[in-house]
Amino acid sequence: MIQLNLPDYPIKLGGTPDMPTIYDTLRRKYVKLTPEEWVRQHFVHMLVERKGYPGALMANEVALKVGEKQLRADTVLYDSRLRPRMIVEYKAPHVAITQAVFDQIATYNLLLRVDYLVVSNGLSHYCCRMDYENRQYRYLQDIPLYAEL
Repeated sequence: MIQLNLPDYPIKLGGTPDMPTIYDTLRRKYVKLTPEEWVRQHFVHMLVERKGYPGALMANEVALKVGEKQLRADTVLYDSRLRPRMIVEYKAPHVAITQAVFDQIATYNLLLRVDYLVVSNGLSHYCCRMDYENRQYRYLQDIPLYAEL
């Protein structure tokens, strides 16, 4: 897999050469290793180990329903009262972060109404803080520490 702009960590790989898997610490199971999953596992590790995010308050592949449409948010961070605080959307490293990616995460946010939206392809990372009162958002220089949320 490609080297990412994220810290390395002790990766647990499994499966077979035809169907490689990677261990997902949040779901506590091996999942199919795809370029997007490679990004997700590195990013979650960075949030937990470098930014102090509690893994117990994070979930991967969160099911959402918009009308009749079934969607899945890649990662959702909750606060101690289990209210959603952050949505993270991952793309494979070869996928550019475009307006369509932000539109996708904005759709999820119509349901969850979080304070932070994060998008990453493992090479570039974007984080914005929502300002619902003024109907705008502000891009942040870095992903905040959990203690700063």
